[in-house]
Amino acid sequence: MKRSFLLLVIACSLFQFSCTNKRSSKPRVLIFSKTMGFHHASIPKGIDAVIKLGQENGFDVDTTTNSDKFNDDTLKKYSAVIFLSTTGHVLDYRQRAAFERYIQSGGGFVGVHAATDTEYDWGWYGRLVGAYFNGHPKPQEAKFIIKDKNFPATKFFKDTVWTRTDELYNFKKINPKIHVLITIDEKSYEGGTNGAFHPMSWYHDYDGGRAFYTEMGHTDESYSEPLYLQHLLGGIEYAIGDNKELDYSKVTAQMPPDEDRFTKTSLVKGVFFEPTEMTILPNLDIIVLQRRGEILKYDHITKQVKQVGFLNVYWKTEHTPGVNSEEGLLGISKDPHFDKNHWVYIYYSPKDTSVNRLSRFTFENDTIDVKSEKIILQLYEQREICCHTGGSVAFGPDGLLYFSAGDNSTPFNEPGAKYVSNSFAPLNDIPGHQQYDSRRSAGNSNDLRGKINRIRVMDDGTYQIPDGNLFPKGEPNTRPEIYVMGDRNPYRISVDQKNGFLYWGEVGPDANNDSMETRGSRGYDEINQARKAGFFGWPLFVGNNSPYRQYDYATGKSGNLFDPEHPVNDSRNNTGIKDLPPAQPAFIWYPYAASPDFPELGSGGRTAMAGPVYYTSMFPEKTRLPQYYNGKLFIYDWIRGWIFAVTMLPNGDFDEMEPFMEHTKLNNCIDMEVGPDGKLYLLEYGTGWFQRNADAGLSCIDYNGGNRPPEIKAIHVDKTSGVLPFHIRATVDAKDPDKDALSYTWNLGNQKKTTTSPELDYTFNTAGDYNISVEVKDEQGASTKSDSINVYAGNAAPVVSIQLTGGNKSFYLPGFPVKYAVGIKDNDTSKIDLKNLFVAYDYKKDFVPASNPEATLPNVSGKILTQTLDCKNCHKEDEKSVGPAFMLVSKKYANNPKAHDYLSQKIRSGGAGVWGQVAMAAHPDISQKDLDQIISWIFSLSDKNARNKSLPQEGTIVPPAKGQPNASLVLTASYTNKPGNNIKPLTGNALISLPGNNYFFSGNEKMKAFSVYSSGGKNFLVIPHEEGWFMIGHTDLTDVHSINIFINSLVAAKSDYPFEIKIDSPDGKVIGKGTAPKLEDKSSVVHINIDPVTDGNFHDIYFMYKPGNGGAEVKAGVASVQFNGK
Repeated sequence: MKRSFLLLVIACSLFQFSCTNKRSSKPRVLIFSKTMGFHHASIPKGIDAVIKLGQENGFDVDTTTNSDKFNDDTLKKYSAVIFLSTTGHVLDYRQRAAFERYIQSGGGFVGVHAATDTEYDWGWYGRLVGAYFNGHPKPQEAKFIIKDKNFPATKFFKDTVWTRTDELYNFKKINPKIHVLITIDEKSYEGGTNGAFHPMSWYHDYDGGRAFYTEMGHTDESYSEPLYLQHLLGGIEYAIGDNKELDYSKVTAQMPPDEDRFTKTSLVKGVFFEPTEMTILPNLDIIVLQRRGEILKYDHITKQVKQVGFLNVYWKTEHTPGVNSEEGLLGISKDPHFDKNHWVYIYYSPKDTSVNRLSRFTFENDTIDVKSEKIILQLYEQREICCHTGGSVAFGPDGLLYFSAGDNSTPFNEPGAKYVSNSFAPLNDIPGHQQYDSRRSAGNSNDLRGKINRIRVMDDGTYQIPDGNLFPKGEPNTRPEIYVMGDRNPYRISVDQKNGFLYWGEVGPDANNDSMETRGSRGYDEINQARKAGFFGWPLFVGNNSPYRQYDYATGKSGNLFDPEHPVNDSRNNTGIKDLPPAQPAFIWYPYAASPDFPELGSGGRTAMAGPVYYTSMFPEKTRLPQYYNGKLFIYDWIRGWIFAVTMLPNGDFDEMEPFMEHTKLNNCIDMEVGPDGKLYLLEYGTGWFQRNADAGLSCIDYNGGNRPPEIKAIHVDKTSGVLPFHIRATVDAKDPDKDALSYTWNLGNQKKTTTSPELDYTFNTAGDYNISVEVKDEQGASTKSDSINVYAGNAAPVVSIQLTGGNKSFYLPGFPVKYAVGIKDNDTSKIDLKNLFVAYDYKKDFVPASNPEATLPNVSGKILTQTLDCKNCHKEDEKSVGPAFMLVSKKYANNPKAHDYLSQKIRSGGAGVWGQVAMAAHPDISQKDLDQIISWIFSLSDKNARNKSLPQEGTIVPPAKGQPNASLVLTASYTNKPGNNIKPLTGNALISLPGNNYFFSGNEKMKAFSVYSSGGKNFLVIPHEEGWFMIGHTDLTDVHSINIFINSLVAAKSDYPFEIKIDSPDGKVIGKGTAPKLEDKSSVVHINIDPVTDGNFHDIYFMYKPGNGGAEVKAGVASVQFNGK
């Protein structure tokens, strides 16, 4: 009886939970329509349609393009989230984690059309949405086949064939677990590539939630089509489900640790000269190689670096001027049993013979014993050329030694040759040109160059060939040491210490663009993974097995594309097998431009490197990274300066990546290792090639899993000067990462005060300089100190202003006058002495107005300070007094780079002996700001360029007709008062800048149908295939008579790009229209003469685009706009 009663209670409880778990309000969905790639013009129609569906069917709708909404607290409000034609990389790694947690807690997802053109490097999302976009033909009519009518999104169909017009996607990476609702008949239209099974709509339960996707919805007409709207509604209702509260107890996805829990701690800096690779010893000492032969040791106790060995290496060409050799001391790794045998393995280029050599040395008594060298293996190397050495050494968990060797080939064009490689694969097998043929090395099975080799080193220094290498011992025309072949420059390698997978960074070729008809693929850098031995493509393939073409360097004729399934090396320089193993694609690949496959990696220069796969169980809990990084691969890029953590599926497949310490500056990290303490250690080469760099160094990553100190963003005061009594209000912008209560201790220069709120009111009654700072402390005693702000009590700084009184107020036009007037208000005197006013202008490229313009202004204030302080008692400007004339001081120290620091110390400390026996009084309380002004003025006395006369208080500047492109006109003014009575003079400053007449896009402009594309640090506005506009706001058109619109195209222009220009609204007054001349070129200029706008007001300028080619899509973007005076 008791048992039956208990079961009844449990059953009732479960029933009650299932009822109470339902939301008390009606369902709410979130439409997310952020685009970072193509922007669909139909998105507004789609939003309106879903809102209407909600009104008619009992659910509320919120809309956003703000990815910050993707956090636990916001997402839990929604029963479903709709990705409406999103494109590109729309969520950062923390937002991704929040969305995974949302789905795992029971949330719903709806993907519409371009939702499959989103987040290509996020495997979890790809499985959620069900497939990825793989191109499309032109929009056209086709037959959609209804495969399942037992679902809300299809149950209303009476027929099995649905004929309609839309943009029809092809797909890749289709999740085999989706339940297909609708397919498309590829015979009914042109351009399908999926074949007989071509799904177009599907659903599935996924990772705790519900997901529905429909490919349809590209056109505006879709969102007024009854059948499509019923289809979309059914998908939304499925995603909403039973409208239950989310259950975050089911969540498995972890939120990434906050970035501020990690600190890059500098261990040593500025002592290395071309460091290459390091190995971390069991006692945490670190041995570092330098390319030119020095072997250094960092002592983790003393924090000092000393030389512990030297190898005489070949590190520069001896007979070929102008060619940079990359050889030298290249790679190092300690033996897995170093604590017992003290062995280290070094890969280097001995000076006396043309080989690269792998040797073992004994390291004892802080010395690399050169006499202990055991030469293990060496391989021929062609010298007096550049480039590609590879040279990394690593051990696997089974004790096997891996070392990388570059292809020892020259990637540059051969001087004087008619037909050259042009940054594509070097394939020149004409006799005598071997250095321009990477098939002789990387593609040669009988050569150890361009490989990662794997051996088992025996105690006596010999080695054995392990099972599983690419070629078995004894196979003709092969080397059994080869584990991986087809490498260009495998610069840094890493071996997973649990499963033995090999990872390496592959530095790729330089071609910026594909040339598939003549040479082949553009260049990619690669992160590679080898689970077993294989051929990884170079020089026949690159990246995701993108092929090169055969090429005859004697005739310049292109041949066939190489076949990755059946690669053939028919070079005359090949001494190995001709038919190579099938090529393996890269694990991660990225070009100079933004990568569509891995968009997070950015764009620009590239040097890919592989770090460790991290396992928390291998390291002490106190110092290791958090569990979140368990099993993740760390990768980094020498040039781009990023580190990413890569998550893999259990079988090793790529799943996703996320930035690690993305706001931390790296100075060209050249090696990354995990120490025995579980910390990541970074070896930084520094910012210059082939030289000693002040920023070269060694650092480690410290993780703080406990209490964090408060963070101070800024300290503020409402006034920095004023007459006595001088009242200020100081505030501090501070927060505690752990949300502790804070206290504030204010240092006012003359006393300290503590508050429990982030502000302080205080009155100074004694004249003088005061440095104000604050220490912010949390409840657990952790504290942070702010920077100091200098204030002066006893005098108020003059207020200086600059007004533009004539000419254009938005930008300057070459040859057209700019009129200005300087205003001065001084509270301490009614008389303005214009001798103390200095007005000047200059042209500055890439100018950003400083928060404090004083650094850009002349040094009138320094002169007045010398007259107000006691300086005037002993010094005169041009005459000797008790002390030397300021002019003599200026001339004596003019060319001394350390003079500023020396004079600062001299003025503070005083002393005698330089100019005579009379001692100069010390000035220990003088502020650094005043010192800088005085010394700058002194140096200006002997600097003719610094002694320019001031412009008048009111005047005219005429920019030269041939101006400085992209330079801003910067007008500055300063006025220094002279209060007397031992009160310090103060200077007021003003600055105004006018940019040049070229407008470059910020990416935040208002627009319709246009979209933003970023490349090489520049934003382009992609021209749509339909009507659209973009707007440049708040612009003065005074003196503007014409406007140029600069357009860049991916192909020769097929459009005349018709634009008209309106002011104030898309329906406003037309002031000009024009088209581009029809040139067979990739660059076009639309020149438009405009009606004069003379009202002197600021206007919003609308650039209206209306296709003149029947609406066909153009692959072009607006690069910039130029306003012209003529």
